[in-house]
Amino acid sequence: MIDRYTIERIKDAADIVDVVSEYVSLKKVGVNYRGLCPFHNDHTPSFYVSPSRRTCHCFVCGEGGDSVGFLMKHEQMTYPDALRWLAKRYNIEIKEEELSEEKKREMSEHEALFIVNQWAADYFSHILEDDIDGRAIGMQYFRQRGIRDDIIQKFKLGFCLSDRTALSREAVKKGYNAEYLVKTGLCYRKDNTGDLIDRFAGRVMFPWLGVSGKVVAFGGRVLDSRTKGVAQKYVNSPDSEIYHKDHELYGIFQAKKAIAKENLVYMVEGYTDVISMHQCGIENVVANSGTALSEHQIHLLHRFTPNIVLLYDGDAAGIKAALRGTDMLLKEGMNVKVMLLPDGDDPDSFARKHTADEFRAYIEQNQTDFIAFKTRVLLDGVTDPHKRAEAITSIIKSISVIGDPIVRAAYIQDCSVRLGFTEQTLTAKLNEEIRNYRDEQRKAEEREARIQDRQMQAEDGVPPTMPPDEILPPPDMQAVPPPQQQQTTVQTIRKEDTSLLIVKILLECGERIIYKDLETEDGKKVSLTVAQYIAYDLQQDNMHLSLPVYEKMLQEASQHSSDNDFNAERYFITHPDYEISSLAIQITSSEPLVSESMKREQSTDELRERVLHLMLDFRNEYINTQMKELTAKLRSTAGNAEAAKQVMEEIRNIQEIRKAIANKIGSSVTMRL
Repeated sequence: MIDRYTIERIKDAADIVDVVSEYVSLKKVGVNYRGLCPFHNDHTPSFYVSPSRRTCHCFVCGEGGDSVGFLMKHEQMTYPDALRWLAKRYNIEIKEEELSEEKKREMSEHEALFIVNQWAADYFSHILEDDIDGRAIGMQYFRQRGIRDDIIQKFKLGFCLSDRTALSREAVKKGYNAEYLVKTGLCYRKDNTGDLIDRFAGRVMFPWLGVSGKVVAFGGRVLDSRTKGVAQKYVNSPDSEIYHKDHELYGIFQAKKAIAKENLVYMVEGYTDVISMHQCGIENVVANSGTALSEHQIHLLHRFTPNIVLLYDGDAAGIKAALRGTDMLLKEGMNVKVMLLPDGDDPDSFARKHTADEFRAYIEQNQTDFIAFKTRVLLDGVTDPHKRAEAITSIIKSISVIGDPIVRAAYIQDCSVRLGFTEQTLTAKLNEEIRNYRDEQRKAEEREARIQDRQMQAEDGVPPTMPPDEILPPPDMQAVPPPQQQQTTVQTIRKEDTSLLIVKILLECGERIIYKDLETEDGKKVSLTVAQYIAYDLQQDNMHLSLPVYEKMLQEASQHSSDNDFNAERYFITHPDYEISSLAIQITSSEPLVSESMKREQSTDELRERVLHLMLDFRNEYINTQMKELTAKLRSTAGNAEAAKQVMEEIRNIQEIRKAIANKIGSSVTMRL
């Protein structure tokens, strides 16, 4: 358990810009910062970070929070784990009792898998540096490739002993659950005996670090003497709860700051390509490790930069890899360049032969945009008209997936010059490809909607049915709900009842005094803040706000609003109760961004009038709810004259109160039973 004082120290120390910048490339906009939202597929920066309020908020999907809330959502951390992460980052000591073995077993499986992976990474590193076989075999391999000690430590490289049960024995001896060794993919069970076998035995190890620095997976390479005739030179961790190969990029943790600084990322194919380029002095580089690029990986990169250079071997496999990734990168709004290295070289070998300046100069001189690359690859030496038409169609198809119409037009102009066709001809083909692309998207969304419907029907025990084509949604009725339907949290906040409006005014100015030197019955003089007046007013008629969390916030605001230096917004945004702090951040962040110079503080009289009117609105809403309940109660008294008479009397009383309230707020209220 972390005490409140320590929580406040951690939250005070945490720099929201510093924390979010670990995962998103931010640009200063006035007094705030802006970037692409990490919580949804964001093409236009909509994620704002406010240093003064110490919060972040997306104005499209509604996600956000303070430093703790951001980490909880982005890294799937618990509240205490997010606090510990920040405490470690800002060197704040947390005194906690060491977890017992029983408590360790009770930890969530998700966190346990990370712990097992971190232990394994440390184990592999220890074997490489301190074990006789690790030094003689594993370290010798890295030395032969010219990898320095500082780079070995930077990428946490290691070695797994050839003994196929060494790791599993050591892990079990240390108290780690054998099932977690299997679920992380470090081990597998032998079919006939069920014994644990080390997946990476005899291989040098390349840990995969996620964007936050946690070890999510491993890659293991067979040593050079054993690679001849081996089908799998590299073995990677299988997918698990904490690792999906199409979500991760090798080297992203080590590269993210350099990517944001250079506003550029180099994409290579393998582990050693990344490592050698770092050693050469080029750090803004990642690898997809031989798998096809996925949307998840591109979204991850796009947070840090829109500019990418595909850096592949000049052989057939490298050309194929470059062609394969181009369209998906363009579709996601990336600015794509391609560079193929000279025959016989890959980024690893080229980096070892050149300095960083030489490497960068070579890239600058030899990189091309995707049109020039495709034109050279697909049209070089091609004279057959049909094959030329196919190649040109492929180039136009790539342009068609670009979302920005101005960028598309610029590429069409470029193509017209390069290919010798009129812009009108190419534009006509472009429009055809755009229509085809949108039709394919619509059909895919409709198929997905049908699959989801069948799954829901199966869960409900309803026999699945396939709707006939004629009743499918028309093209303009997309299967994916529009953004405003996806924003559940924001919509909930904006669907305001008067209780929520009361909480809003508490956050805005709950500490401000609106009644000064009021004389009590015993002759004393008191002053009332906004929060104290609202709490007192509700208490007089035994009324309550609509949600317990609202009530709790009102009570605390009333208790603390007269404290020195109390600020309701700051108090609740940094509140240790995550439900309260999250709600406060949502409410305050959902307001339009207004510069400090444009804000005007209401006078005391204006604020008092606003509070009084709001409380009358609350009473009116409260009375209307009671009227509905009494009307329903009256219907249920049919045949019971005495009960009906009693309910009618209550209704008349309520009507009188409602009339009085309506007169006060200056509006007529229709009386209906």
